[in-house]
Amino acid sequence: MKHLTATVLLALALCGPAFAETAVDVIGDYTFPNTIEGMPAKLSDIDGLEINSFTTNDGVRLNYWEVGSGDPIVFVPAWGAGGAELINELVLLSKTNHVYVLDARNQGTSEQTLKGQRIARQSMDLNEFLDHVEIEKTVLAGWSMGVSVIWGYVDLFGTDRISKAVFVDEPVSIYTHADWSEEERLNAGGMTTSPERMIEAYKGAPTNQQIVDMKVVHRSQMLDSPYAQNAMGLAAQVGTDPEFTMLVLFDHAMNDWRDVIQHKLDIPVAVFSGEESNNLPSQEWIAKTAQDGQMFSYSSEEEGDHFLMLKNPLKFVADLRAFID
Repeated sequence: MKHLTATVLLALALCGPAFAETAVDVIGDYTFPNTIEGMPAKLSDIDGLEINSFTTNDGVRLNYWEVGSGDPIVFVPAWGAGGAELINELVLLSKTNHVYVLDARNQGTSEQTLKGQRIARQSMDLNEFLDHVEIEKTVLAGWSMGVSVIWGYVDLFGTDRISKAVFVDEPVSIYTHADWSEEERLNAGGMTTSPERMIEAYKGAPTNQQIVDMKVVHRSQMLDSPYAQNAMGLAAQVGTDPEFTMLVLFDHAMNDWRDVIQHKLDIPVAVFSGEESNNLPSQEWIAKTAQDGQMFSYSSEEEGDHFLMLKNPLKFVADLRAFID
């Protein structure tokens, strides 16, 4: 797709689902650093993997990864992430399902833009994506900020198009309100008293655990899993610009989704977290509070942290399949 002009790109994107590009055509081939039995050695070994696109109603080109056939599963990835980080899930689930990963604006292979730096806009993007690929009913799976995008989608559009939902380790409210009790903070997953300081800390500024819970950053650097190393290597080839990905963080941090979880989740919900995540109490609250919630908690040995999908995709996919079935 890099070799096409902007005019041609827009025209093709408006043509609908018939337009297709292989992932290799879009980002080039990639040889994974670790050889894993049953997994591809190169990106080009993944049969049928495509990166396609559509244009939102505010004129932004969004890309999405897709592979496989069968009942659909749509993934909404974490802040700063895209289909590259979920390459293991794409491969494993494509054996039984038609799997999609939507790259958010300013993330992955999608367009960089100053427009729409709000969770509500990304929830609208998700709705337009479902319209574009003509999905009537799907499993929606979110990881980290992607869960907030799904909560925003449910708030705006309801659950008619969602058969089941999967939430991976997203706080209900990142911002900790000053008048909360400690129990309220734990149930919400509050992890900062200052969104501005959190954003600066993510850029590398000094902080402390009372201002910003930095465990998620520390765990992101612990990539001893060969699956995670393969996924993050591919993500490095795709590249991302932190100056753009940072734009949505303030709005993301300031949302409180308790009312959606308490009153609008009328579908089966699976919640994933683990003992190495400080979000675990809030994830247990979600599973307990949702109308039909199920908790999947991973041990330290099972890579039970914010990045469990990257580090332990075999267990995650097995548990996801069991929940769907």
